[in-house]
Amino acid sequence: MSAATHLAAAAGHPGFLSPTGVEIAFLLVGLTTLGAALITVTTKQLVHAALWLVVALGGLAVEYLLLTAEFIAWVQVLIYVGSVVVLLLFGLMLTRAPIGRSPDADSGNRWVALAVAVTAAGALLWVVVDAFRTTWIDLKGAAQGSTRVTGEMLFQYWVLPFEALSVLLLAALVGAIVISRKDKVADAEGAARRSSTKEQS
Repeated sequence: MSAATHLAAAAGHPGFLSPTGVEIAFLLVGLTTLGAALITVTTKQLVHAALWLVVALGGLAVEYLLLTAEFIAWVQVLIYVGSVVVLLLFGLMLTRAPIGRSPDADSGNRWVALAVAVTAAGALLWVVVDAFRTTWIDLKGAAQGSTRVTGEMLFQYWVLPFEALSVLLLAALVGAIVISRKDKVADAEGAARRSSTKEQS
């Protein structure tokens, strides 16, 4: 793009001091999503954490919609909100997780976890900025986030991580079922021992 095109685009934009309605909505939804994410990792109630995770993931879907990436937004809703969170709730029910406040949900390493989270966020930000520093978007081509562009990127460069994620989710579901079956067997053995003790007495 030429310098004249950049100047014309800058002149037509209202600027940061006069944001549009979409930009204001993007900021508000982003703050709501950040708040929901903070509550997710700080609450001591596991079920509440899963439900607040729904709010955080739903907020991300709204952000994608505001960025005109409709396909990514619906994938976010269908896969993460509709599948991953349901899988988490299913795992909580199978493992008989406590419904109320659980002291075991807080290991006491909040500052270590915060340091790791800040370090990971900084590393991710640096990688993204470094990767897209010289990348230009073709405004005349297919819209970024559309079905065509996403499909090409997914099946050309991200097939292996996509399949690895599906195997990881399957392993989590199988692990939850195995743990629940072990608990049932242990309860049945305990009930049998108690009944035999009562009969002997």
